Amino acid sequence: MEKRTIRHDGIPKVTGSLHYLTDLTFRDTLYGKILRSPYPHARILSIHTEKAKQLPGVKAVLTYADVPAINGYGIIVPDQPVFCETRVRYVGDAVAAVAAVSVEVATAALLLIEVEYEELPVLDSPEKALEPQAIKLRPEGNILHIAHHQKGDIGQGFANAAAIVEETYELPRQMHAYMETEGGTVVPEADGGITVYMGTQHGFKDRFQLARILGIPEEHIRIISSPMGGSFGGKDELNLQPYAALLALKTRRPVKIHHTRMESVRAGLKRHPMKITVRTGADQMGRLTAHHVEIIADTGPYTTLGPAILDFAVEHAVGPYRIPHVLVNGKSVFTNNANAGEFRGFGGNQITFALEGQMDRLADKLGMCPVELRRRNLRLADDLGPLEQRIVPTNGARLVLERLAETTMREHTTSSRKRVGTGFALTMHGGGLGYGRLDHAGGRLCLTKEGKIEAAFGFEEAGQGILTVIETMMLKAFQCGRSDLDIQIGDTDRVPPTGSTTASRGTSMVWTAIERLKKPFTKALLEQAMRATGIAEKQLQLGVGGVYEQGTLAIDYKSLAHFSEMPLCLETSFDFPTSPDPTEGGHYLYTFAAVKAKVEVDRITGRVQVLDLKQAVAAGPVVNELGYRGQIEGGGIMALGYALMEEAIMEQGKYATENFDTYMIPSIKDVPFDMETEAIETLEQGDCYGPRGVGEIGTVAVAPAIAKAIHQACGCWVAKLPVSPERLLEAMEEREEDSWRSHVQTTEK
Repeated sequence: MEKRTIRHDGIPKVTGSLHYLTDLTFRDTLYGKILRSPYPHARILSIHTEKAKQLPGVKAVLTYADVPAINGYGIIVPDQPVFCETRVRYVGDAVAAVAAVSVEVATAALLLIEVEYEELPVLDSPEKALEPQAIKLRPEGNILHIAHHQKGDIGQGFANAAAIVEETYELPRQMHAYMETEGGTVVPEADGGITVYMGTQHGFKDRFQLARILGIPEEHIRIISSPMGGSFGGKDELNLQPYAALLALKTRRPVKIHHTRMESVRAGLKRHPMKITVRTGADQMGRLTAHHVEIIADTGPYTTLGPAILDFAVEHAVGPYRIPHVLVNGKSVFTNNANAGEFRGFGGNQITFALEGQMDRLADKLGMCPVELRRRNLRLADDLGPLEQRIVPTNGARLVLERLAETTMREHTTSSRKRVGTGFALTMHGGGLGYGRLDHAGGRLCLTKEGKIEAAFGFEEAGQGILTVIETMMLKAFQCGRSDLDIQIGDTDRVPPTGSTTASRGTSMVWTAIERLKKPFTKALLEQAMRATGIAEKQLQLGVGGVYEQGTLAIDYKSLAHFSEMPLCLETSFDFPTSPDPTEGGHYLYTFAAVKAKVEVDRITGRVQVLDLKQAVAAGPVVNELGYRGQIEGGGIMALGYALMEEAIMEQGKYATENFDTYMIPSIKDVPFDMETEAIETLEQGDCYGPRGVGEIGTVAVAPAIAKAIHQACGCWVAKLPVSPERLLEAMEEREEDSWRSHVQTTEK
């Protein structure tokens, strides 16, 4: 298989000819704007829209009274109002929407909508929301979800420990920072339905939710969701679709809404901030004895996928290690902060930072090499999963550890001002949605009348390269040429439902679908060719352009297609593989990664520069080498931002950072000169599940590797991200003062 092919969409992207969904504009298009709450928490006393409706150029002004069916959306629970009626719970809550002849008129109309509010107490932290006297954001209280895992006797485990470390880790709110903000156009159709041109990660789920809001049949809603300029989980939920749809149906004209960056910051999803307190013990030989974890997640005002994210964090709290006594408790708490939801890594980034931080602190306390401590506690290939569920046997943890343990990093000069340090971290990451959750997949292959082999999947291209994955696998499976293929994705009218483009599941599910269809589709093509040519089936082979007999083209695909009046189509339907053990949310397929990072710490400015970043990843066979490396390197840079600079700060439920002028993301100057990705492609004997996705794994263990490298460079432990220069300078000053005091005390004695 060719592993270094040019991306399917590479040339259109590089030349600028690719039309993203927010580039589309239709005849008679109107432009939409949304009025959102100025308060993080308030009661709505009245809404008056008369003045806005009278503004020339305004074609519609909508509020909650204009929602024909369910006034709410959300993948799990439809608890986020399309339009708030009596109460707003964060500054992204929508109160009204306008459609006008221009963006300027629509913006002016928002200023004419009169809303009277009564401010309510702001719950700007989970701790405040959990206080007994706190105002309730839900009738049932402020706890969204509780997750728990326990095995062994945690008290006995700590009694057996020779060394115990305890730390509280604070993980920040991170923006997805996709280049293309949320947006697109909704076009009303003659049958009363709509066509939605907006980026999403699950077109069929969007269709289902919109049908509930609009009160129209799902089959009257078409979702076209590719290509889009990035998502990373942030467009998994509905965002602007309900507003553009309602306005389009009201005006009977296309309505385009496209968030500015500040609007995206205000209303878009963010990574869950978490506070994780961990107590971990080990015996004198470095074998882990006990691990106690308490997780508090700030989920914001609505459910989104908050429960699943907390479950994922709880599941991965022990990572790839064997620990006999474990207690993990997690709470996801409603607040008036940003709406937190799906983000690349899905709770794994937060819990891995805490777990790997504990491993480094234990190694330091025991006087052991951090890599050796990990080696002594690694899971074995046939061990149960982290929730004591059966999983596909895998030795990935040991393979990635040993691969990076052997590597050296480029030497860098040091000075009294700048110090260099190296850190190592390890992680495992479950693919798919987990046990007990609907995780449907499938695919369809057809020979079209145009003589193309059509591969149709209900996935979306968000920049991750799923198009190239499909193309590469199809070329290998059917020995055809690129010009023989017609790949269909991201259009609910043209593809079968194959589940969400999320949870590192796309590559795995495409591979499974093609594997299931390869033999029967090949046989169907050859049988049709036999009938058309009279040549025995066993003498025919598929090739570039058609069907061959002993190297000579017997019939091309277009002629073959026209030989039969009925189109040749085969479809497969299946579910993502899950453990046979009923563990809610538990995974069956895991990928593994080891990360080695080298940093330079400036002791005068507190600035940290990542010099080298290496990752070894065990995810099965590589489909496309460039795409694989791009995912891991891109994920690594996103995680570098998470570790060193990114934090969507909120004060009293309002954003202190509203744009990219104050929210820093990595630039090319921050990218380490040396970045390497080692792919471990071997699977255990009997593993029939093929390549795993790598869309998330490259982000998960980078931050703890950087944190350990900082400790080696300057002696300061990092427990809070991002590592700001100010915070690091304070830590270095405190360490020097402590060292000076110890020196003085020793001298006096």
